[in-house]
Amino acid sequence: MEKFTEELLQFNPNYDTDLIDRAYLKALQLHKGQKRKSGEDYIIHPEAVAKILANLGVDDVCIAAGLLHDVVEDTEYSLDQLREEFGEDVAIIVDGVTKLSSFVFETREDAQNETIRKMFFAMTKDIRVLVIKLADRLHNLRTINYMTEEKIREKCKETLDIYAPLASRLGMYAFKFEMEDICFKNLQPEQYNDIYEQMEKRKAEYGDLVNKYIAEIKEGLRDLNIKFEIYGRQKHFYSIYKKMIIQHKQLDEIFDLTAIRVIVENVNECYAVLGAVHTMWKPIPGRFKDYIAMPKPNMYQSLHTTLIGENGYPFEIQIRTREMHRIAEYGIAAHWKYKEGIKGKINDEEKLAWLRQTLEWQKEVSTSKEFVEAVKMDLFTNQVFVFSPKGDVMELPSGSTPLDFAYKVHTEVGNRCIGAKVNGKIVPIDYVLQNGDLIDIVTSNLSKGPSVDWLKIVKTNHAKNKIKQSLNKGDKSISSERGKELLEKAAKKKGYDPAQIIKSKYLEKAAKAQNFSLVDDLYTAISSGGVALNRTLLLCVAYYNEEKQQELIRKEKEEARRLASINRKPKVERTKGITVKGVDNLLVRFAKCCNPVPGDQIIGYTTKGRGVSIHRKDCLNMLSLPVEEQQRFIDVEWDLDSSDAQFDYAVSIIAEDRKGLIVDISKICEEMDINIEGLQSKLDKTGISQINLVLAISNNNDLGKLHTRFKQIAGVVDVFRSNAER
Repeated sequence: MEKFTEELLQFNPNYDTDLIDRAYLKALQLHKGQKRKSGEDYIIHPEAVAKILANLGVDDVCIAAGLLHDVVEDTEYSLDQLREEFGEDVAIIVDGVTKLSSFVFETREDAQNETIRKMFFAMTKDIRVLVIKLADRLHNLRTINYMTEEKIREKCKETLDIYAPLASRLGMYAFKFEMEDICFKNLQPEQYNDIYEQMEKRKAEYGDLVNKYIAEIKEGLRDLNIKFEIYGRQKHFYSIYKKMIIQHKQLDEIFDLTAIRVIVENVNECYAVLGAVHTMWKPIPGRFKDYIAMPKPNMYQSLHTTLIGENGYPFEIQIRTREMHRIAEYGIAAHWKYKEGIKGKINDEEKLAWLRQTLEWQKEVSTSKEFVEAVKMDLFTNQVFVFSPKGDVMELPSGSTPLDFAYKVHTEVGNRCIGAKVNGKIVPIDYVLQNGDLIDIVTSNLSKGPSVDWLKIVKTNHAKNKIKQSLNKGDKSISSERGKELLEKAAKKKGYDPAQIIKSKYLEKAAKAQNFSLVDDLYTAISSGGVALNRTLLLCVAYYNEEKQQELIRKEKEEARRLASINRKPKVERTKGITVKGVDNLLVRFAKCCNPVPGDQIIGYTTKGRGVSIHRKDCLNMLSLPVEEQQRFIDVEWDLDSSDAQFDYAVSIIAEDRKGLIVDISKICEEMDINIEGLQSKLDKTGISQINLVLAISNNNDLGKLHTRFKQIAGVVDVFRSNAER
């Protein structure tokens, strides 16, 4: 114990060692004889958690609670006994971290969801609940290899869904990044190893460049007469993976694989360093971010700028003060070290206002599963920041609309909304809000209130709940039974047997597809006219047919291959269809990096010995070329007379994996008379499939329609042109 106490005092010599020693001895006594999966004494886990907490600079009450965080859950020691021996604060924190193991739940998922729900509400009273839970989860992940494969997957998925996003929202990026990389390595080892190997191959090249830049920056800052630290950092593997998937980029297209970080003493020096590096290298327009003037909601502050370096290779520089750097690593927990006299609780209410507000909205959610899903949606999706007419900043999930904003202001503002102005211009209520928008909601006392259609427009669960409440208080003639009758009549009119088509298993899927949690809600919406009868009926019929055609569906891949291999139209040489201005008989080839097609804006690049390479004007490879290389650009244009020429068009479809997906995609191509030149399908371990198609097209006139039809396929999440920015 003495060694443990000495280690803690190195973090903070003012700790109450009497409280900490008593907590350590009690944990040692209660966990005696218990072993971890590794075979080691259990006490090493609370010890490790306490050390992680001490590194954050937390108070002695939090250290004591960290040592005792498992005693109520894993031993006969009661919460009342804990309260009597260690006080109310320690008891509240330990209770917030403790699982609901004394209750009986139908499934393990229900137990997990209810435990998470309990923890969320506990941490609104004392943030130390969450800080201990994150430290507990981090140490368990560090030793996760001793668990079963099933348990590893369960814990890693839960971490990516809940705990890593929570760490991010609190600004605890050191926790977030380590958690994500451990989970990524265990859940998707192939992708992890692929990125690892690619980064290793580039390590020497990147390392030499970074060291060269660091030396040049040191020389450039000499005249400023300031103290600074400077070093390079590599982007975390899971962050690289997400960028590759979400932004559809190859590794070479990611600008911030490595970055240089400069740490100075004060804000003025941050901007002085920024000015200096901007005179040394050319900054890329649109890639400068001032998080000092406009901090993130989780308190993150820093200057980010991306510069064009040697050979046109872009690199990022981050500039911040020492205090900003600690907050960037440990977020809200960093305030324990930077605010004198704080004893545990952080009194700055706005630091947790986002959490309290969101949880207040979720009190109306009935089940723990709905609660967890709602919290994931409202807290952990990408955010947009918009302004009220008074200049107040409001945070909403990405994809939110003016209606979401209206309901966040006040329920009555939402209910009486008849329109909205964004940046002074009238917009429809389904307009998707963008960062920096100024929102002014137009209301009227004569408004009829929300309709069921609004449920399809809003993004936040808070807005959905308020709309449903308003609808339930409305016309009593709108009933679930009436909706059921209407649906059955529609089925008979179409010649279907309602007993076969209108079954609960089909209706549940149809309800979910239209964002209704209950079938009764779907029936009510049908009776009010808010949901089209035909769409619901078609969904039920589709689910019925799918069930009856399993044999056909099992052969879908063979059918897709057949469709891809037959009826292919002969392709005209790829050099046809381009005119190089002022030059005849010049070899022309199309760049594979961006695959231009007729209708795209294009530019020619004169290569050495291989003629002219045709690129899209927005091709990243062209935009990042050094100025001297841009001398090779040459004007080119499409030859509109070459209407018989065909071109490769690469498109990717991200969708939930299901039977019948590839057949649906192939049918659309067949209906639009578009030949499939190549098809490749990748399925990750989360059940998400990426279908990569190469299509033969003559121009891009119908591509918008093609993308729209692909997006209408059940389960499709996104459709985008491959090898290009969206």
